Amino acid sequence: MQIFTCPFCGPRPETEFHFAGDLGNLRPEGFTDVTTETWTDYLFSHKNPKGESKEVWKHLTCMEVFTMTRDTVTHKVASSTALLPEGF
Repeated sequence: MQIFTCPFCGPRPETEFHFAGDLGNLRPEGFTDVTTETWTDYLFSHKNPKGESKEVWKHLTCMEVFTMTRDTVTHKVASSTALLPEGF
């Protein structure tokens, strides 16, 4: 089992975490202006790089959301950082 580090709770087993998506995959703005292709791309197209990846994760125990930088080949976690709301 892998151990991930929550920036709020410390090292925990991977089963306590939920992958929330690629960092920077922003939801399309506007209701009527978003095309089906844009919405489909947002929901189903992911970067999936080989090597370093920046992702958003949620710790299901404390319910905090944070960013994790990890290597998709070796699964080594380089960093975990609190995801602060804009303006902080």
